[in-house]
Amino acid sequence: MAEILTKSRARNIFYGGSIFFVLVFIALTAQSHFYIVKHSTASAPLTEQIARGKGVWERNSCINCHTLHGEGAYFAPEVGNVMTRWGVADDPQGAYETLDAWIAAQPSGIEGRRQMPHFDINEEDMRALAEFLRWADHTDTQGWPPNDAG
Repeated sequence: MAEILTKSRARNIFYGGSIFFVLVFIALTAQSHFYIVKHSTASAPLTEQIARGKGVWERNSCINCHTLHGEGAYFAPEVGNVMTRWGVADDPQGAYETLDAWIAAQPSGIEGRRQMPHFDINEEDMRALAEFLRWADHTDTQGWPPNDAG
């Protein structure tokens, strides 16, 4: 009786299967890349002001208390959709004024409540931070956070 799986057949199956799965991997990688670029990024283009706002976000370690699209600490509210919650997602001036007033009022001094420290941020950095949060608000998060408050 002849062997069903000879050495050459086994080698061909191995090489054929390897090539097949490498091609599947490349196809899935390309599909993921195009999906992320078209669907999972902010609809607004990146600008220098948005990049500066991200720098302000990082310098002040906002992520140590807040989450941004689910990433970060859970001590303070989600800020990925804060501009929508405040009703200023499409109003750059309103976003700046609201954020500036909010940070100027901190800490609130309400007993029994988590307190945000006061950050001394200049006007240009505050405008940049507001633009960064507005930009983040326009990202398609595919339903995250599960509720408006994050």
